[in-house]
Amino acid sequence: MTTHPAETVHHALRDEACDDAWWMPAPDDFAACALSNSARTVAEARRFTRVTLEGWKLCAGVAEDAALVVSELVSNALRYGSRTPGERERQEAGPLGPAWLALTRQGVTVLCAVSDAGAGAPVIRPQDTLAESGRGLQIVDRLSDAWGWTPPDRSGKTVWATVSEHG
Repeated sequence: MTTHPAETVHHALRDEACDDAWWMPAPDDFAACALSNSARTVAEARRFTRVTLEGWKLCAGVAEDAALVVSELVSNALRYGSRTPGERERQEAGPLGPAWLALTRQGVTVLCAVSDAGAGAPVIRPQDTLAESGRGLQIVDRLSDAWGWTPPDRSGKTVWATVSEHG
């Protein structure tokens, strides 16, 4: 995905240019769902993603890549989405808390975003072929056009990735 300087996008998408305002077009489609801490959450998030993107008539490749990206983002939210280790232990039996999956489409690009209450920023671990875990963000990095996160604050953070149809 090509990233344009703000001024270029601002002037291209807005009829009246304003030096002090930033404006982007509304998404073509939007869908969101709350996340629980059940054993089925990751599978449900994958299914929600596939069904939503099929409804938006995006190609199967985009839907599968986005579903895998969402799986990894939701898995990380379940694992690291509370503020402290003590909260994570108490969270085992209960709901994840204020956590959400949102999907937004703009043309052939889908933004997948998972918000949770966690205060830590995501970190890609170095590749270790013998490790049992730690590959999730490497998968996100490979399948997405771009990914990142909002700076954690008192309400948590959002980790996002964009997936586009290519070719």
